[in-house]
Amino acid sequence: MYIEVKLQSQQLTAFEDNGAIFLNTLVSTAKNGPGEIEDSHCTPRGWHRIRAKIGDQLPVNSVLMGRRSNGEIYSKELRNKQPERDWILTRILWLCGLEPGFNRFKNVDTMKRYIYIHGCPDDDEMGVESSAGCIKMRNRDLIRLFDHVDVGTLVYIAERDADIRGKIYE
Repeated sequence: MYIEVKLQSQQLTAFEDNGAIFLNTLVSTAKNGPGEIEDSHCTPRGWHRIRAKIGDQLPVNSVLMGRRSNGEIYSKELRNKQPERDWILTRILWLCGLEPGFNRFKNVDTMKRYIYIHGCPDDDEMGVESSAGCIKMRNRDLIRLFDHVDVGTLVYIAERDADIRGKIYE
């Protein structure tokens, strides 16, 4: 299995080993667009692996801070109290870059930038750039993906839809 994320069309597609599509859904990536530099709040491009899966068995809408549940369950009332908060909900798939000098090591390290595929409030619009750098998904889609992938699953993030390589990282 591997995952493709298309920044241009704001889509995530997960492919089975035989090439069949397991999941195809709209996502939301960085409002600052693509980029690898730390503190840029951009979504990094290129080849990645899932470094860690966090939140297995947590209730839907569990709030995660510092990669741990803080005991809160997201609600509209909670959002109204903290409207500017970057909501990381339900599960985290933590990404690690595979391309030294591009998305790995020094000031371009995806893992050290804490870039995730994660859940978000159900009323967040998908298909538009609105995140702080991560890839936001609907919670139901994220749980389905989370339960189906393993640590080490490859993820390719392309700036333009035409950039999808359609081959496994070597």
